[in-house]
Parts: sequence; structure tokens; C-alpha cells
Amino acid sequence: MLTPLRQRKVARIVFDESHGEAWSIRPDTAAIMRPEHPAAASYAAAAATLAERDFEVAAHTGGALTADVLDHTDVLVIAHPSAPKWERTVGGSPVLSDEEIAAVVRFVAAGGGLVVLGETEQDKYGANLNDLLASFGVGIENVTAFDYGDGGEVPTWVTAEAAPAAGAAAALYLVDEVRFYRAGTLVASGSGAALLRTSATAQPPQAALLAAVAHGDGRVVVAADSDLFGDDFLGRRDHRQLWLNLVYWVALAAFRADQTPIVSQAAQDPAWQRLRGETNALRRLQESNGEVDPQRHDLADVRAHAEAMIESLDALTPRFPHQKEYLAQVPVDLRSWVDGGCAKPDFTASLALFRPEQHRRDGVEHLVLFPMYTPNGSADTRFEALIVRTPWPEFVAQLEREEFDNGKFVPVQLVDYTEGYDSECAVLFPETVSLAARPTNNFGGIFCDRESSRFRRATAAGAEALRIDLPPDARALVSSADLALETYIMWDLIHDRWHSHGELPFDPFMIRQRLPYWMYSLEELRVDLATYGSAGELARRGFPFARYVQYAILFDRILRFPITGNRVRNYDGLGGQLLFAFLHQRGVLRWSDNRLTIDWERIEGDVAALRERVEALYRGGIDMSKVSYWTAAHDLVAEYVTPNVASAWSREARVVSDEAEPSAWIDRVLADEFPLSTFYLTLQKKLTDMAEAARGPAHV
Repeated sequence: MLTPLRQRKVARIVFDESHGEAWSIRPDTAAIMRPEHPAAASYAAAAATLAERDFEVAAHTGGALTADVLDHTDVLVIAHPSAPKWERTVGGSPVLSDEEIAAVVRFVAAGGGLVVLGETEQDKYGANLNDLLASFGVGIENVTAFDYGDGGEVPTWVTAEAAPAAGAAAALYLVDEVRFYRAGTLVASGSGAALLRTSATAQPPQAALLAAVAHGDGRVVVAADSDLFGDDFLGRRDHRQLWLNLVYWVALAAFRADQTPIVSQAAQDPAWQRLRGETNALRRLQESNGEVDPQRHDLADVRAHAEAMIESLDALTPRFPHQKEYLAQVPVDLRSWVDGGCAKPDFTASLALFRPEQHRRDGVEHLVLFPMYTPNGSADTRFEALIVRTPWPEFVAQLEREEFDNGKFVPVQLVDYTEGYDSECAVLFPETVSLAARPTNNFGGIFCDRESSRFRRATAAGAEALRIDLPPDARALVSSADLALETYIMWDLIHDRWHSHGELPFDPFMIRQRLPYWMYSLEELRVDLATYGSAGELARRGFPFARYVQYAILFDRILRFPITGNRVRNYDGLGGQLLFAFLHQRGVLRWSDNRLTIDWERIEGDVAALRERVEALYRGGIDMSKVSYWTAAHDLVAEYVTPNVASAWSREARVVSDEAEPSAWIDRVLADEFPLSTFYLTLQKKLTDMAEAARGPAHV
């Protein structure tokens, strides 16, 4: 059984309990306030719901709400302050001083979040919440809402409906039914501020019950009922989901600030600066296969660069004690290459000693020096020098240790690098190193920082272009560099593990095989669909962070992969096209009026349905010949993604012939066997136009 997983906290939520609030997140305090029924005074369940996610939760139990208090707060919650005449409270005056109001307003303007929970007949409680809320264009009215037309229910139970044109409509993600009890109503002056309102049969009709507004760099949420998220009611209907949505929405600024800078003493060492410069100088002398042509370059210059690199390596070695053997071998291989006339390099001995998978500790750095090519960068072999860092969060270490064991998996961040990595390269693989023979695959390094950064950019741009209402926690993910990084590490760990599981599993490095490229597409998609399912299981087992992995897979697959890179055998892009088309044809995704909407309640089930289609193909493929298997796979993809009109593989154009030589069939595969659909061509143009608009007019 997996040990309970814990994730890093991003935002600090502080419940004020110093101004006569009628609610407490502390169970012992709630029991004192309401000994006969503590739940009637408890927000402990609401606090626990947040603590399971990205939030640290605390209570402010004494003293004023000063700048010092708010400096250590990302979201402030003020839950129904009251004079003791009307409610049993935590104690203290329900009146905020002018200085406190000014401090809270400044806090919000600077990026803080504020959640204010009012009540029916607000004026009688002796609080001055409306003095605070006036700065945000919201007020709590002194009324009680009734709904006599609500199917015979008690009229003080008021069914809320979504307000039209709500500015924070995403805060209603997965929220279908909410009921307020003995609620007041709100006045909200800003257009779109109201999120939920009373029905047309209520009194007062169509009045705001819940509002969300932006103020400066921060955000404010106001509800006209504090019972809504209390222990008695949080688990009813969709209240818990609404609570999470609202807190993620107001806390967004904290996620935007969530980026840990990389500070590397090794990268600041003059010896590294020299190594990087000398390596760059040497790589410019190399031919495409890594050799240096003595007819074009003086080999004495090559030797001088090599010796300078060796001196720099020697100076840097004390900073990397765990790499002592590797860093001792690199000079041997480098000098051997120079002494041999600078032909194609062979760094087999060095590669055998480069073992980052043996040192998976959070923050450990590795020095890398190899002649190599850079996938998605250049096929040319040249020397590269890198400093990389391994991020290894405890929850990832636990997942790898207990459930998704993969001794070769190594997430890495680029700290500093030579010119070849100023490219789209996102991997550090043994097979990229120049060797005399095939390498032993001891490790697989994924630059999770590069991939997560591309995911964030592509998802943000795609969501803007397609007007997607990202769920509040998905918006938080896209906003946070650190959260996205950890999400990618978890995704890659599970993805990589699934490559070696299932029917007829492929080699994770199957690109070495010569197959029609849609076979690679289906394998990569298969493991991502399996990872999506695994993440869903982890979320249901009590690790909600895994939901981020599902968001990342979905949005990277449908918004980034198909329209990045060239169209020559773009197998990752085709996998994204297939996922989009499958979900679109089943009505889970809908593109209408240039807006993409998502049926979130159906999506996990339909992703599972596509996974079953792919795995059924795999099971059937065991009993097929190669070409029959390839054609069956082409038919599956073509069921949803239209092949090129010139395709020789489409069912209508396919000529049945001898398959004794399968390579002849591969030769018939078009470079762009499955062109982009209208949707993707439109998205591509929208993103191009947005990028050009962001650059502004050209200067003449």
C-alpha cells in the first residue's frame, strides 16, 4: 500500500479569528463555541480540504490585521464577524479599525487574496464588513433571501444559479448545484462581478449571492452566507468544489510568484566559464560527425582547446565529488581523440562512468562533457559542456520507490550549457553520445524545466486563442513554474514506467527501430493515456496533486504537440491530433464560435475509452504480421484523423501486395501522412498572429 503522499505548499491561507468570527478552523475552539454541535461553528473541514492541496492553513488568533501579519499571508479569510449578542464567537470586536481596513486593501492591491463571508440581515451583527468591501465595489445587503418556488423546500434554502457573463466563470468549474441557507444578498457594482444569484422565483429575484472581483494585482470573493462552507454543509452538493475553486482563484498571485531561482556556485566558478568558452571554440572546428578536418584546421589549436578544457575540468572536480571517476576519465578520452588525429570521437569509457541515476538527490548537480548530437536541435555531433541539476521532490522519490520503480529515470534542469543546447533539445540520453559501439542505457535524462516551460507557454497562449475557461487549479498550474516542473517530473516518471508494461510493450527508445511513424505515435500516446489513468487513480486515493498530471497531458497533447516542430513524421503531433479528434467526435471537446469548451465530467472516461481502443489494437497485433499490424494501426488513426489525400496507406488506396520485405511498405509513408485539420491550422494561425501582435510593429 502506498504511503500517504505529501506535496509542497505554494500559498498560505490565514483565517482571521481575532474579530469576533462565528467560525473557527480549530476544532477545540469550535467545541467551546458550540459544545452541543461543534460543526455549527467549525471551518475545520474547509481548512483540511485546502491543506490536502497546495495550501498551508493557519489561524490569526490575536492582534490587529497589520502589514506584518499580511506580509506572511497569501489569502485572508474573514468568516462572519459578529457581536456576541447574536453569535457565539471566537472573541474580540467584530469591527475592523480604519488602519486594518487600509492594510487589507493595500494587501489585496499588491496581489493578496481576500475571502469575506457575510450573513443574512448583515447589519445587526455589529460588524463593518461593508466599510472594507466598499473599496472593491461589493456590499452585503441587510436582507434575507427566500425562495418559495423551489419545489416545496424550506424557503430559506435558496438554490443558486450561475449569473450570466460572470467575469470569473471558471470559478464554477464542476459546480452544478449550490444551496445557500438563510443568506443575505450582495450588491456588486462591477460588470460580471456576480458569480451566483437567486432564481427568478426568489425574493429578491436575480440578486447576487456570490461575487468575485479583481482589485489591483489581487482578487476578492464575497459570499452572502457563511454556512455555505461550514462543516455541516461543505460536503453537500457541490460546495466543496466551489470552495476549492474560489480559493485557487483568489490565490493566483501566489502561484505566479512560485519560482525558485537556480543559484549554482559551480556555474559562477571562473573554471566553468573557461570550460564553456573553450568547448564552444572546439565545437566550431568539428565536422558533422565530430571529427576535425586537418586540411581545414590546425590540430595544434585543437590540442590547445582540449588542454584548456582538461585544466578547467580539474579545477571543477572538487565541486562534483560524486563524479570523481567520470571526471578523471573524460581527459583520457579527450586526449586519446586528439592523439588519434581528431577522427570521430569515442567516449565509451567516459559514458560508462557517467551515472546520474545513482545520485537522485534533490538539488544535486552534475558536470557533463561529451561529444554528442542534440535531439530536436542538431543531428551533428559536437562537444557540449553542461551543468545540470536534478530536482527530486520527496513525493516523486516515494512514488518511484513504492509504485513506479524506474532506476534509470533522471529529471534534470539546465543550469548552464554550451551552444548546442541553445536549441529545442529536451533530453540527455546515452545514445546521443559519440561512441564506437552501441551504448549501455544506464540513464535517461529529461529536461523537465524546458518541457514544463513550453507546456506553460503553449497552454496559456492556446487558452487565450481558444477562449478556454481553464479550471482555477489548472490556471494555477500554468502560472507556476515550480508546480509545473514537479508535475512534469511525475508525468515523466509514470510515462517512462508504462513503456515497459502492457501488451507487446515497445522499447522506450523505439525510435531506433524502422517503423511507420504512426506506430511511434500510438506508443507514445498509449503510455500517456495510461499515465492519465494512473494519475486519476492516485487522485482518488488521496493525492490530488496527480490531477495536475492529467491537465498537463491533456493540454500539452492537444494544444502544443500537433503544431510544434516540423511536419515530417511528427509522431508526437499525430498523437495529439488523434486525442483531440477522438474527444471532439465524442462531444467531450466542442469547438464552436471560435471557442473550445470541455466537458470535464466526461473527459476521464473518454480518455479511458481511447486507451482501450489502442490497447485492443496492441492485443490484436500480437497475432498479426508486421504489415497487417501497421495497416490496422493506420486504420485506427484514420478513423479519427483524415490521411493525406496522396496516402498509399489509406484503406481506399491500399494495394495488397507481398509483404516479404516490410521496408518497401515503409517507403510508401508520406512525410506528412496525416496533415493538420482545420482546427489546428486555425489555431496555428491564431497563435502566430498573437505572437506578431505581441512583438508590435517593426521599427524602420
